[in-house]
Formats: sequence, structure tokens, C-alpha cells
Amino acid sequence: MQNKARVLRRTYNHFSNILQQPLHYVLFIYLLIYIWICLHVNVYYLLFCSSGHMAYPLWTKNDFLTSKLTNIQKQQLCVLLGDVDLTLLFKASLHGYNAAAFHQCCDRQGPTLLVAYNSSGHIYGGYTSKDYTQCCQNIIDSEAFLFYFPTHGGNPVTIKINHGFVRIDDSNGPSFGRELYFMHKNQPYLYDERQTGYRLGTFNYDAVTLYGNNTQLCECEVYKVKKIVNPTVPQVTAGPVKEKPWRNILWTEKQKQDLMKCIKDYKPLVSSMNRVRILMIGPVGAGKSSFFNSINSIFMGRMTNMAGSTSTSLTTQFRRYPLKDCRDGKPLPFVLCDTMGLEEQTGAGLDIEDISSILQGLIPDRYQFNPMVPFHRDEQKSPRPSSLQQKIHCVVYMIDATKISLMSSKLEEKLAAIRKKVNSLSVPQIVLMTKVDEACPLVEEDLQKVYVSSYIKKKVQEVSSRLGVPVSCVLPVKNYSQELELDLNCDLLLLTAVQQMLNYAEDYLDDVDANVA
Repeated sequence: MQNKARVLRRTYNHFSNILQQPLHYVLFIYLLIYIWICLHVNVYYLLFCSSGHMAYPLWTKNDFLTSKLTNIQKQQLCVLLGDVDLTLLFKASLHGYNAAAFHQCCDRQGPTLLVAYNSSGHIYGGYTSKDYTQCCQNIIDSEAFLFYFPTHGGNPVTIKINHGFVRIDDSNGPSFGRELYFMHKNQPYLYDERQTGYRLGTFNYDAVTLYGNNTQLCECEVYKVKKIVNPTVPQVTAGPVKEKPWRNILWTEKQKQDLMKCIKDYKPLVSSMNRVRILMIGPVGAGKSSFFNSINSIFMGRMTNMAGSTSTSLTTQFRRYPLKDCRDGKPLPFVLCDTMGLEEQTGAGLDIEDISSILQGLIPDRYQFNPMVPFHRDEQKSPRPSSLQQKIHCVVYMIDATKISLMSSKLEEKLAAIRKKVNSLSVPQIVLMTKVDEACPLVEEDLQKVYVSSYIKKKVQEVSSRLGVPVSCVLPVKNYSQELELDLNCDLLLLTAVQQMLNYAEDYLDDVDANVA
């Protein structure tokens, strides 16, 4: 122990003697400054190769990249682009608002997404599927688009390319449509050619909506967009191989006619009933009213808009929608019941106690919901219990495929409470995953790819896990929204869903009939 103390004292005395020399003291100060710089600044040229001409970084600026996007915004962009990963390549606040730095980070990286931010709080940008290479060529990119996040919140809105080439691939900063130039002249600035009166028309956008007419940038990020590849599926084949669907469905007109006939000919197991009642539950905007309109359109043979035709898009009443076959005018053997949309806030949207009353057939048609006060039965007006005909025989949850990953924990808890209530009454449940075409570009291009898409399959599995229902009870569908004509593929998905609902309702009636017997 004494030897250690003696060594420390000698070392201290030796070091003190060195520092007493002015030159040594100055060198020591320089050493401290150098160490401080190494710890706080991104050092690029610490280690040199033997030639003396090439520098190797001890660490690079990319080690310090952090995205300005929130996790939710990043998820929304991934949903917008399909099954992808986003890797941050360039950050102007770190690399500088400099075209050379941009190309050094982003050239030959494949598809990229640019995200710009301004002091007004606008977040916007553009996507290109083509490499940056500085080849000085006109780049044609039919997949390119602009996007922006609405200032009030919500999913990003896209502005697709109209025509023409998306950019000149030169040594300048990123640009879109020869109209929007980011980091113009190596400044934190967006140059909009339209402000000079020039309109090429590559993109139809409004400057106020897109970026709030504020061209000053406070950040500009560029992300590498990489498709997530299923490692179990070989990507290189010796010849054309037909993709195997994970569910089988016949995409034929005959199958559509067979489904329609089967649905029209259905008769409830209980002889005292002529129709089964199907309750639709889901968040606001998930597509409950659109589903009724779509089914009604199929059986009417033309586009209809009976539900949700009022000026407000939010259903505030309990509605029963009977359907008829256009050929003979006979009523179809099921009634779709629409409800107020679910909301995550307490005291907003459909109340769980109201759902219990609906399931038991206590709430009349056109009842006006009050989120603050649940329905209470008037025993004097309706002393008798509701009949089996008045009760709900199958519950259908509508879930937007583009928002599954963004579902809040509060909404998930509310759905779990509803499922618990439905289970207590032994009512079968099924989930319709809507807007599958918006969720997956492959399906948007061809709806028949819905059961080939690995992304849709993953979303079906995610719905199954989060809602606690079997995968077989989750059905992808596409409602009619802006179409003017019926589509065979769309009809087949919707009719298949109705057929499954009737099957589940039949199981419920079979169970009730067995208990009565």
C-alpha cells in the first residue's frame, strides 16, 4: 500500500514539474482542447491511411442522425409507402443545407423520401423511386408523389404525379417536377417556381395547403425507402412462378351469382324469424355506413347512397337498414344495424352500455344516442322482454386497414370491453378490415392480389392479435366510395363477407335453439 502511495506522489510531482515549464503548460492546454473537440464535435480526419491522402473517420455524422418525425408520423408514412423500412440518410441541420453534402449521403441509395419542415409547423415532402446519380438526365418516375401532413392532424395526404418528368438529375439539391426546389442555392429555403407564374403541371398542389406558403426551412431530411422482404419467399426464380394465395377465392362472375343466390335463399334456422340482425361497430370513419351502401348497391345492381347521405358524416342514431333484391323486390334475409362510431375519449362516441342494450334488442330504430347518458329502458312502455327476432345475432367490427398500427391503447381497451360484453351474451363476432386497397399498393393495382399480399396477411394477423379474434374471423374488404360502376372483384369480397356473417348468425341461432330444446 505504501509503495502505491509513493508511486502516486512521484507521478504527481513529476507532472507538476512539467507543468511549471511554460511551453509544457501551453501544450497541455492544447491537449485538453483537442480532447474536448473530439468528444463534442463530429471528427472526420483523425486516422489517416499510409498514403497520407485518404482519411478514415473515427465516427461519422450518420452516427448522430435522429429523425424529427414522431413515431406515429413515421408509421403513417410506412403505411403510405407499403411494407417498408425508413432509414435516415441526410439531415440538413447536421450535414448542412448543401447540395454536395446531400448527394454524398443520398446518391445511388434507391428510392428515397424527402421530409421538409418549416417554422409554421408544416411537414411535407416528396417520394421518388429513382436513384440520385447526378447524370444530368430528365428522370421520369410515374411512382413519384408529393405529400403533406394536415395541420389539424391525421394521415398524410398524397398528391400524385400528373405527367412529365419528376426532376433533372443534376448536382443541385433535391427537386420535384421542376417546380419545387429544396435547399435552393445551398440555403434553408424552398424555391417554388409557381410563385413566378411558371406552371408545368407535374403536380397539382396548393402552396397554402402543402407548405403554408412558408418557404423557409427549419429542417430537411431524406430517408432511404427499403421494401421489407419476406425471407422465407425466394426472390429469384428460374422462371415464372404463380404466386400462391394464403386464402382461396374464385374471382368469377359465376361465383358472384352463386353467392347472391345463396344469400337470397337463406332462411333462419328458427321458424319464427324471417331475418337475422347484424350489428356493425367500429371507430369513426372505418366504413360502417359505406359497407351498407356497398351491399345495397350490389343487390340493386347500381350505385346507391342511402346510409350517411346527410350533411354530417358521423352517424348519431341507431339505424336498422333492411335490404331488398332489385329483381323481385323481396326483402333480403338480413338487416344491417348501424351505430354511432367509437371514439377513444371518455364521454364521446358510442357508450358500452348502449351496445349491451342494442345486443338485447332494447333500442328502437332511429334512437338518438347521447354519449353522456346511456340508454335506459322504460319498463312501463315496454314491460315485455325483447324477442329473439329483435336481438342481434352477429356482431361485425369495422377496422380501417390503414390505421391498425396507429390504434390507440384507449380505443383498444374500449374494443376489448365491448368484446367482453358481446362474449357474455354468446353473440358471434367477425372483423371486416376495410380500405385494403389504400393500405397496400399491390392491392390498389389489382384487388385480386388481396390474398397474395404478404402485407395484407400481416395486417390480418395484427388485427387478430390486437382484437383477440381468430385469423379466420378477419376478412379484408373494399367498400365502394368514389366508383360509378360496380366491380366484380369488389363485389366478391363483400358478398363473401356477408355469407360468413350469415353462417355465424346461424351458429348463434343453432345454439339458442339447442338450449331451448
